Amino acid sequence: QVQLVESGGGLVQAGGSLRLSCAASGRTLSSTAMGWFRQAPGKEREFVAAISRSGGSTYYADSVKGRFLISRDNAKNTVYLQMNSLKPEDTAVYYCAGKAGLVAQRVPEYDYWGQGTQVTVSS
Repeated sequence: QVQLVESGGGLVQAGGSLRLSCAASGRTLSSTAMGWFRQAPGKEREFVAAISRSGGSTYYADSVKGRFLISRDNAKNTVYLQMNSLKPEDTAVYYCAGKAGLVAQRVPEYDYWGQGTQVTVSS
């Protein structure tokens, strides 16, 4: 079992940056592939970024490619999402998620979820 707690959300102007953190406990993070997802009001939860257990492979949604960077520090049991050049359409609740085995991009494939952190980008 893995417990995940996100932090770092907030209100930022368009063009600004935020860094989200996801702290894990209950299981060694190095055995868990991790992902970031987001959900805007009235929309389905969608994939944002994912990172393999070692950190050697990363994946991004087309909408954030070149602006967001996912990373992990297994020694600190923490995963990060650096978000740059934020746009109003990035406004959503951001969730980190974990799964055993290989990294994935679909919501149903993840076993563990955090409670989410709100990101609001003003125009």
